[in-house]
Amino acid sequence: MRAFLLAAVILPFTTTAQVAINGPMPGHIDLTEATIWLQCHGPCSEQIEYWPTIDRSKARTTPTITSDPAKAHAMDMVLPDLLPGTEYNYRLLGSGGSSTDTVLYTFRTQPIWKFRTDPPDFTMAMGSCTYINETAFDRPGKPYGDGYGIFDAIADKKPDLMLWLGDNVYLREPDWGSRSGVLHRYTHTRSVPELQRLLRSTAHYAIWDDHDFGPNDADASFVNSELAREAFDIFWPNPTNGVAGVPGITTAFSHVDVDFFLTDDRSFRIPGDMKTNTPQLFGKAQMDWLIQALKYSDAPFKLVAVGSQILNTDEVYENFATMPAERTELLRRIEEEGITGVVFLTGDRHYSELSIMKLKDGRMIHDITVSPLTSGTYAPKAVNALGVEGTVVVERNFGTLTFSGKKGERVMTIRIFTADGKQVWERAIPQEKKP
Repeated sequence: MRAFLLAAVILPFTTTAQVAINGPMPGHIDLTEATIWLQCHGPCSEQIEYWPTIDRSKARTTPTITSDPAKAHAMDMVLPDLLPGTEYNYRLLGSGGSSTDTVLYTFRTQPIWKFRTDPPDFTMAMGSCTYINETAFDRPGKPYGDGYGIFDAIADKKPDLMLWLGDNVYLREPDWGSRSGVLHRYTHTRSVPELQRLLRSTAHYAIWDDHDFGPNDADASFVNSELAREAFDIFWPNPTNGVAGVPGITTAFSHVDVDFFLTDDRSFRIPGDMKTNTPQLFGKAQMDWLIQALKYSDAPFKLVAVGSQILNTDEVYENFATMPAERTELLRRIEEEGITGVVFLTGDRHYSELSIMKLKDGRMIHDITVSPLTSGTYAPKAVNALGVEGTVVVERNFGTLTFSGKKGERVMTIRIFTADGKQVWERAIPQEKKP
């Protein structure tokens, strides 16, 4: 299933082109409602006209929203009362109903399939570590970011959704100390011309890591964490921003038959080198929520997005291995609860790899690390005892997961691609049976 297609050709932007509007970018698309994000480059009023592709006579418009400078002129446009499994066209209208964009965009609502058919096949894309250069604020010397064409390579795969696995922007010294600085960094990244086609062509979800949160390796002590959370909410229209009893950016959603759990690895983090406080990544409240949500899920694959690697046994940098007590507790609870199909999706490390842990009863836990998109690369310096031979990729890259097959016999196919879209490796993971 290809759920999101551009209804018109969008010509590639050059690096010198100016983008009048960032996006529009579909956020969460459910069965009967969609959220479209967009950002003006100054004060504006916008609304969206939308209709089923096959019936222009059923066009409706959203209420007009006037941009707010306190939100960097970004806005979420909610399209309610949609039909499930239906393709929609939409276009942007300015104040008074005049068109501000001649391009028609397209999205498709999720289908009703349970108790009716086998789950439809779908593909998601993923990646982490996006650095967009800005000479005035970058370190001297060779630019750290490069290869922005990777965004078009992702769009070329026509994924049904894109999951950003943290370090989606790189806050810098002039940024993380003020609201205007944080909003500037998000706006600068979101404005890159090469990104626009990908933003417009699929649904987008995100977690964060340290560089979206504050300084390098920032933890729960960071004084501007609430400011970071507000900015994240402004630029990423996730289903929620926090869940009951767990503040921060934690959320969850389903796409067809796969459940996604987007976790917060910063708001509750106590770093691994603390001596007088027990190191943690999730914190008790988030851990309890995650285990309960995983236990409740009947999805064949349960995708848990985390900024830091979970299974890598190498106790370096910000791997979960540097927090052995909480890591042991998480894996013990997954095993004891009999939870199947757990797949961690991680970033951060500036290289990609697959790690697998086999539990006593034969169940497998997978950790798919995909990094970086446009930032620098670093090779691993130690042995990951759970790493799968032949899966380390030390160049800019992205990944896709394709879910296919009949109900009860689903297969998750992992593919890793170079920045120009060439496949590096592939692994097929069959659905687990309950023990």
